[in-house]
Amino acid sequence: METLEIIGIPLSSYVRAVRMAAREKGIPYTLVPEMPHSEAVERISPVGKVPVMRHGDFELAESRAIAGYIDNAFSGPSIFPREAKEAAECEKWVSLINTVVDPLCIRRYVLSYVFPKSEDGSPDRSVIDPAVEEMKPVIAMLDKALARTGYLVGDKPTFADFNLYPILYYLSLMPESRKMMEEAPNLMSHFEAMSARESARETVPPTPDS
Repeated sequence: METLEIIGIPLSSYVRAVRMAAREKGIPYTLVPEMPHSEAVERISPVGKVPVMRHGDFELAESRAIAGYIDNAFSGPSIFPREAKEAAECEKWVSLINTVVDPLCIRRYVLSYVFPKSEDGSPDRSVIDPAVEEMKPVIAMLDKALARTGYLVGDKPTFADFNLYPILYYLSLMPESRKMMEEAPNLMSHFEAMSARESARETVPPTPDS
């Protein structure tokens, strides 16, 4: 059977989420490093975003779609719940992470540290400080959701958790968000447990300047 190719940069939280899903499914894959909007990516993604994937002659864009394909096309542990209510909850969290958590925590906050746009190249506090305030209820929301079982849905990891973890990894590296995580015991316990999984340990991204 053809090897699954996951195409994109290892720094991308969405690329990492899909790589974690493949590892948790127990399938081999090849990471093909490509920047967003590269010719190779734009041949598959209509908007030039990573990840994209190739499996034989089948090509696909969008991380949620790719994770769903991995879950359905290969045998192994389910990474999406099969029971109707848990499946709906998983989709809810994937959507919230993609539309609320990532735009705020990664696009506005983390990237303001990694790629500052201020004139002197220092982190732009006019962007970071409001983002920090907006992150507080988001961290509280996640901490509350993780209180019951330690996972977002059910009593074992699902793609909702794999989709969240790469974001938490970057938040753990930044000062204000690290402090918020440490003050959210359920979230911090979840992060530590997920960090110990092989899928997380095998996909640690390089530092942005390496």
